[in-house]
Amino acid sequence: MQNMLMGRYIPGDSIIHRMDPRSKLLVMIAFVVITFLAHDWLGYLLLVLYTLAGVLLSKISVSYFLKGLRPMIGLILFTVIFQMLFTNGQHVIFSLWFIKISTESLINAVYIFFRFVLIIFMSTILTLTTPPLTLADGIEKGLGPLKKIKVPVHELGLMLSISLRFIPTLMDDTTMIMNAQKARGMDFGEGNLLKKIKSVIPILIPLFVSSFRRADDLAVAMESRGYQGGDGRTKYRQLKWKMRDSLLVVSIIIMTILLILWSKVS
Repeated sequence: MQNMLMGRYIPGDSIIHRMDPRSKLLVMIAFVVITFLAHDWLGYLLLVLYTLAGVLLSKISVSYFLKGLRPMIGLILFTVIFQMLFTNGQHVIFSLWFIKISTESLINAVYIFFRFVLIIFMSTILTLTTPPLTLADGIEKGLGPLKKIKVPVHELGLMLSISLRFIPTLMDDTTMIMNAQKARGMDFGEGNLLKKIKSVIPILIPLFVSSFRRADDLAVAMESRGYQGGDGRTKYRQLKWKMRDSLLVVSIIIMTILLILWSKVS
């Protein structure tokens, strides 16, 4: 539970912290897209250098990024192994029944691994350097043009703000419930897979009850303060687009152009 970084923010005064959330969101989305443009070592080297530059500019310890990578390591290894075993190639290194490992499949598995790691690192930079409420404001501002087609942009931003705000709270509640169940003699590590799944039920029921209680208290608090939706509401947190945000967007555009040109040349 402590390895989950979703909804957690590390205060700081780095240039990444001071950037507008809209620029960081735009770069994050563009970075995920351009990772699929890299098909050789030079393309991934450019992506790695770009990510390392973001990590250094954020002034956040690398241990936090590794902590964010840890919960996803099982999915990454599964995808890498699956890619390695079932990708066809001309230069076969090992063959057993229907499983064939080739040089091409190994290289492709390494590229897939780097792709996962880079995306997780970049998304971790976004979440650790942007307060959840500011991130939700950025998403709401970015979706502003959709108001013309009657999309409830403010309500979507509000739901995202509440979700991000209560993720750490729900994690703390889960830890507290698990400790209480352990004090009553519950062991979550013994038995086969079926018993382990059944042992989760004493956690889920109190967690759902606590979540519904918090949701009801929050709804009553909002109604008592006269909340009526986004029409005519003003913002306490004002987002300001500055030169550093434009430079950040320009950097991802340059990276995209370089990867497109290199993919055409190679």
